[in-house]
This record gives sequence, C-alpha cells and structure tokens, in this order.
Amino acid sequence: MTSTLIPGLALHAEQRSNYTVSLKVSKGVLSTGIPAEGAQVQGNGESRLMMESSSLETLNELLANVSYTSTVYHIHTGDLASFQFEDHEAVFPVTIKQPQPPVLYDMGTDINSQVTITTKTFLRYPELKVLLKSIRQFYKDIEVIIADDSFKPEKITGDHTKHFIMPPGKGWFAGRNLAVSQVTTKYFLWLGGKVGGHQFYSSLIYEEGDEMEGGCMYRKSRGKFHSLPCYPQCSLVSGVVNFFLARTDAVQRVRFDPKLKRVAHSEFFMDGLGSLMVATCGHVSIGHQKARANNRYGRFRYPGDSDQHSRSQLNFFKNHLKCLPIPVQDFGAVEQTGGLGLAPRHPPETVNVAGQVHSGCFLLDWRLRLFDGNGKHSFMVLKLEGC
Repeated sequence: MTSTLIPGLALHAEQRSNYTVSLKVSKGVLSTGIPAEGAQVQGNGESRLMMESSSLETLNELLANVSYTSTVYHIHTGDLASFQFEDHEAVFPVTIKQPQPPVLYDMGTDINSQVTITTKTFLRYPELKVLLKSIRQFYKDIEVIIADDSFKPEKITGDHTKHFIMPPGKGWFAGRNLAVSQVTTKYFLWLGGKVGGHQFYSSLIYEEGDEMEGGCMYRKSRGKFHSLPCYPQCSLVSGVVNFFLARTDAVQRVRFDPKLKRVAHSEFFMDGLGSLMVATCGHVSIGHQKARANNRYGRFRYPGDSDQHSRSQLNFFKNHLKCLPIPVQDFGAVEQTGGLGLAPRHPPETVNVAGQVHSGCFLLDWRLRLFDGNGKHSFMVLKLEGC
C-alpha cells in the first residue's frame, strides 16, 4: 500500500517558546522526514505521530512531509485524521482508494469505429427490417447488433450485422444486456424496435429512508436540472426515452435487470441514479414507425395485473423503497401512441383507491379516454401503483 503526502498540513500560531502537535489515525500509519536539530519526532511509522520544535518554521517543514499509509486494503473507503495543538483539535478525512487503470478504446478515424447500434426484437421482423433499411441509408458500414428472443427466429443477414438468438421469451432487459455485452466501441446507440418521435425525459428525486422503512423515489415528467455547459440546447436529466447514445463501460456497470422481462425502461435509470450522467437535447429527433397490428405480440407487450404487480414488488424491494409515486401527468404527456392519444376523463374522478399493496402505497385504477383524429373515442382502464 502506497504512502501519500497529506497536502497543506501546517500550523499557524503566534510566537511561543515551544510548539507541540500530534496527529492520530485509525486505519493507517503516519511518517515524516528526519527532524532537524532542535526538533523531536515520536511515533514515526505508527498511528500516532507527535512533533515538537522551538521553531515554527522547522515544525511546518516536518508537517509538510507527513505521509499517510493505509494498513487496510479496500478499493474505496476512508479514515479520519485528528490534528491536535494545545487545546485545539481539527479532524479531516483521508480517502483510501485503489487507483483504477484506464480502459481505452481505439477511436479509429470515423463513426464506425466509435459507435455501435444495438436493438432488441421479439416477433416484430417487419419493423426490424424497416429499421435496418433506414440505418443503412445513412450508415452503410456501422455495426448493428440485434438480440432476438422470438419463438421462431427468422434469419437476419447483412454486412456489419450481428444477429444473436436467445432462448425464447427470455425478456426485454436480458436482451439489452446481451446486445450491450457484444459492443466493442466506446459508445453505442440504443434503438427500440420502432422508436418514437416525441421527446420524453424525466428527473428523479430520491429521498433516503432509514434501514427499516427505506426511501422514496419521485419522478417528474419532463423535469430538467439545468442546461449542459457549452451545449445550451441540451439539459441534464435523470432518464430519457428508449433512444439514446451511451458510453459502453458506464452502462455495463449499471446493467439491465434481467428480472424485468416485458415492460421496463425507467428502472434502468433508477438503478443508475448517482452513477450515470444523463442529458437530453431538444434539437435531436427520430421518426416513429407506423403501428402494425400484431395480436400475438400485444399479448406479451401488455401484460396483466400479476406481471405489473411483480414489477412493482421488485422496484420496492431492490431499491429499498417505501413509496414510488407515479405522477398522473406522465401519461398526459403521451400525446400520440400508434395514432391514438391518451387523456384523462375528469382528473378528480379518475383515481379510485382499490386496496393497499404496500405501506403508504396503493393500487390505483385510472380511466383513460382513447381518441383519434375524427373525435371518436373509447375508454380503457390503467392500473397504477403509487403512493
């Protein structure tokens, strides 16, 4: 374990006939240089170090050479150092950290060496083929990685295209993990099977709880923190839509929870809160494919209450939460979905408490009106879990 100088260590005091200071730590040892004539040092190489001199300048020379050596191996922890002079004491932290070697990528000379496009498909080959055709119009040599857990996989071929077949129905996040695990470039662009043209982003606010009850996670739809320095058209947020450019190593450290098989997205950004820096840019857009009828896919894409309940239970347990409110306005922001819009009927009448499912949280039924461009509408009920 390497010795490190403690920077800025010095004593500032009025003139005295003698100066005595002491330093004490608990997870390491302290050392200083050879004392000059008229100075004394006790405890060199021990957890408590005392220095004495009649000259303040000489004492400060010894303090400037004090080094800390950890006796505890840990990749990231800390110690508290106590500095004492007469009746005065100052306590300051010491970081104990294993340095990390850099992980470098060969950036090459063009975008093909820097970015890989990744996607996940399940039962929707017509949409996948449209996506691939669109990509090749602009980036004919960029690598595309496809994770596929369809029951009867179709063969997808083409230059710079890798098609990975998974066990059937393995799931949405498992497919994301597989695709990202095969990326060899510094960045990857994640695309949904048919991505959307609207901008959806959110900010997350996490309130830590205690060991017994856990904390609360609040999500503000279209919430921003502030603009990104040097990029005024971009803002820092906590989560973005299912179309994003990301650093490969940063995403691999967070990973996608494979327990989430059918419906999931915001859970990745919840798991990455505090370790991922996320931004959204208003000048970037992407088209949305026209919805195609696929009843078999719909049965998997829109699961029943039991699947949603399991998803909620996982969120509460894994992130140690006691409440996870879901703002109603999140759904009001979805102006178009496959040609249909969502809007609340009458907000005060749309939410009915159906039963308590967690301490402080309830299962809510929300009645929505689906309407088209001709003014025709029908109603549907969404079951939401919130606090």
